[in-house]
Amino acid sequence: MTAAPVAPPTDALPHALLTASPERADEEFLRLTDALWKDGVATDGAPAEVPRLVAALSGADELRQGYLALLLGLLAETEHTAGGGPLTEAVRAGLADYLPLLTGSEPGGPTQLAALYLLSHLGGDREGILAAAAGTELTPDDRTRLERCLQPLAPEDVVLGRVWPSPYEWQLGAEELAFDQDWIRALTPEQLAATWSSDTRSVLAYTGAKAVWALRNGRPTVVRDTSVHADARPAEPPAPRIEEFSRFADVLRCPACRATLSFTATGASCTGCERSYALPHGVLDLTAGAGEHDEDDVLQNAAGLQGIGFHYENVLRPAFLRVMGQNWGGAVSPVDEDDYLTEQLSAVEGPVLDVAAGAGRWTAVVAEAAADGGVLALDLIAPMLAGLRARLPEIATLRASALALPVADSSLAAVNCWNALQALPDAGKAISEIGRALRPGGRLTLLTFRWASDPVYRYFQGSHAFPGSPDGIKLFETRQVHAWLDEAGLSPVAETGPGTFVIITAEKR
Repeated sequence: MTAAPVAPPTDALPHALLTASPERADEEFLRLTDALWKDGVATDGAPAEVPRLVAALSGADELRQGYLALLLGLLAETEHTAGGGPLTEAVRAGLADYLPLLTGSEPGGPTQLAALYLLSHLGGDREGILAAAAGTELTPDDRTRLERCLQPLAPEDVVLGRVWPSPYEWQLGAEELAFDQDWIRALTPEQLAATWSSDTRSVLAYTGAKAVWALRNGRPTVVRDTSVHADARPAEPPAPRIEEFSRFADVLRCPACRATLSFTATGASCTGCERSYALPHGVLDLTAGAGEHDEDDVLQNAAGLQGIGFHYENVLRPAFLRVMGQNWGGAVSPVDEDDYLTEQLSAVEGPVLDVAAGAGRWTAVVAEAAADGGVLALDLIAPMLAGLRARLPEIATLRASALALPVADSSLAAVNCWNALQALPDAGKAISEIGRALRPGGRLTLLTFRWASDPVYRYFQGSHAFPGSPDGIKLFETRQVHAWLDEAGLSPVAETGPGTFVIITAEKR
């Protein structure tokens, strides 16, 4: 007679996590998560398990409490776009068990960070959570992330866009607030709500990524940029000088028809299709015919304040590298980036193009490494280019699309595409364009990011929505980057990739 199957104990799902060795805790967390949550969606069995997950907190050590809190936060987040729901309410029922994780664990440690992620979803308990947080040691950025995620949308008094990686890191003055209010008032109620929700999710993703990394690796560290280029605050751009561009007459081409350009004191014109290109503030604007930039996109233009490039490079970019590269321990520092570019580009002879150059922090390194050949810098975002032009007035600065490089075939000795490929609308096309522009033996230096191997961290990477990627960041598999390089006639000659970085030097065959 066959025995009837034995029903598992009610705590069977969290039991393996609670009893696993420290070395296997993360493996059991991922196994438990997979049973209840997949790519941001709760499984059918998740609601019944929430009370058991909450109950398991009382018998767990701090590490496992952190993992349980992280999973409860993931389950609550499945209803984020709906503004909550039954699963969130089930999670809320355990509030009394969550607050001690915030107030009683190591300040800045893994368990507290996981508790912050979980509590950030419980806006219905905002007053109680903030009261507990008020007497708790939190860094200003962690505290303001929690406050922002719990804050209800108040259309008459709202800050959009300037909340990531934390509101603390955006010290807005009266002029900036007034600038914001102008474009925020132009939004429809639907746009307002969608942007608010997107901002909130991006802040949640930063909080969650920080927590899961800490549970696996320990307390995060902050690596400062000690380069002389880090504090190069831009001044007013110098007067336009067409000579900066006319010396590259054998390289530069019309992005619309690829004919040569003729230069005057006020700009350039195409010798083929006769388009004219102006020189505002010393930046040669080649966007006519590129078809990439929408001047009426109020969200895109929300970044258009003086100094945004400096803020990007010193606040936003390091935070982005922490999330996308799993760089919470500082495995890749700005000095490491500088050294890599210097080593890879120091022997280059001929013109170098810095694609998606931003405000010029790494353009300065490229220019020092490849001083003899001359450097052009290209980006599509006008405020970034204004900062670059002010910082590096000797660099020929172009406003143009990375998908239609305004240069002749086989005209460049090197191209640098540093922390940019993931922001471009068509990464494969961008690499193809780079391959077209490089001469045989020409060199590409590339920094971008791959998807994490586990689904939880990968979810946090993809949950960040920025003006250029409103549906979330699109990262890559390394094999896809290699395939694009091969199709473009490029062969890798050096490669590294701590965390989820992809750092490659490739040469044109």
